[in-house]
Amino acid sequence: MSTLRVTAERLTVLDHPNADALELAQVGLYRAVVAKGAYRTGEFAVYIPEQAVLPGPLVDELGLTGRLAGSGRNRVRAVRLRGELSQGIVCRPGALDGVDLARAAADGTDFADALGVVKWTPPVPVSMSGDVDAAPDLLPWTDIENLKRYPGVFAPGDLVTVTEKLHGTACCLTYHAASGSVQVTSKGLGARGLALREADGNLYWRAVRGHNLPAVAAALAARLGADRIGIYGEVYGKGVQDLDYGAHAGTGCPAFAAFDVCADAGGQLSWHDPADLTAGELPVVPRLFHGPFDLDRVLALAAGPETVSGRGLHIREGVVVRTADGKYSPDVGGRAVAKVVGDAYLTRKGGTEYE
Repeated sequence: MSTLRVTAERLTVLDHPNADALELAQVGLYRAVVAKGAYRTGEFAVYIPEQAVLPGPLVDELGLTGRLAGSGRNRVRAVRLRGELSQGIVCRPGALDGVDLARAAADGTDFADALGVVKWTPPVPVSMSGDVDAAPDLLPWTDIENLKRYPGVFAPGDLVTVTEKLHGTACCLTYHAASGSVQVTSKGLGARGLALREADGNLYWRAVRGHNLPAVAAALAARLGADRIGIYGEVYGKGVQDLDYGAHAGTGCPAFAAFDVCADAGGQLSWHDPADLTAGELPVVPRLFHGPFDLDRVLALAAGPETVSGRGLHIREGVVVRTADGKYSPDVGGRAVAKVVGDAYLTRKGGTEYE
């Protein structure tokens, strides 16, 4: 999941092809539908991204009462307006009157606190929760930002791998080579430095046991000379999220696909594609492309049917793009990795979004 930042942005304003009274304000590669004439290309405005939850007074000020998502009708999500996808809100809140938005954009100022905007936290089903312990020695999560917000993460021709992004719940195992001990966590809990206590009914522990992840991690630690190994993957199937890929979580072993491996050798972290390391020892997310980066190709790959089942049972969530050499990206302040979420996924009805 990406970070939430409410920032000032320089706009590019485009015609709306299906509405005379509307236009499209572009931020990065995102486009938000706005009233015609409200903004001009080159001007600066505030951009509030998807998954933001707005305070009531701001909802009312922006004229969005009853028009946002969630039980409180206060959550920003992607919608289609007169046939065009609108992602996020472009606005100039009264609370920021007098603020130099051009300078704020150059400084990267985050207005979330000033506007009372917070990130939406999805509910957690019982099967994904459990008793927890403090775990400061977990390997870290990487917040994967959206390529549409940070289109400069990759340069044309960068050698990249594009994998399918699965709609499940993220799980991480941290294996400690010295003791042979294992810690298991979810994305939400891991971000807070918490690990789940082992329990028969817990979804993540059932996946870890069922796919023999501790043994795979031990073999990787020996092979890579690592003190710690992290295996990051998606647990999925019927009962986990609304897209199930024809798999069943049930009470047995849920479906699992690894998307990242982290190796800690003497405090130096390195990231690896599990498909290059495990040679069939555990299931991995589908690889859709490996070659020179091309933005149009990546955007096209984010759409279409899923490939996990081999039967195209439903829409694809999107894709994740990584450089093959794990280079640093100043745009996201870490290794060059980004996601693109498909338009059909964003606008589907009755979707679930558990962490």
